[in-house]
Amino acid sequence: MTDDRDRMADSTVAAVGKVSEALEFVERARGHLYAFHQLIGHADLTLGDAVTALRDAGHVTTADVLDGEMVGRNVLRGRWTFQVVEEFDDSYWTPFREIESRIRTDLVGGARHPHEARMKEKRRTHGRPGHESDP
Repeated sequence: MTDDRDRMADSTVAAVGKVSEALEFVERARGHLYAFHQLIGHADLTLGDAVTALRDAGHVTTADVLDGEMVGRNVLRGRWTFQVVEEFDDSYWTPFREIESRIRTDLVGGARHPHEARMKEKRRTHGRPGHESDP
């Protein structure tokens, strides 16, 4: 493999790799945030079912308390989970992705995963099936 990744300084590749690694963790956190959003949404719908079941079982006062206090309640002040997700996307995730991309463009010619590409080249068995450098 002889390309621009070979000519990049190891320290630059390592530093840019740390930025990309941090973004990968943010991507994972975002996935957990979406899981939270879906779990809370499902819980709220299930609470609605519980309210109906309590009313059907004759527990109208209890159903009214549950319905009035919890069904449709904000998870954070003024926010449902979709709003939390949107605010995270707009105020943190999108700017981080943009800055990480600019850093890669400026410092490693836009290459994604140059550290891993070097590692692959060092670790693969050249000429062996299943160890090709490119698809």
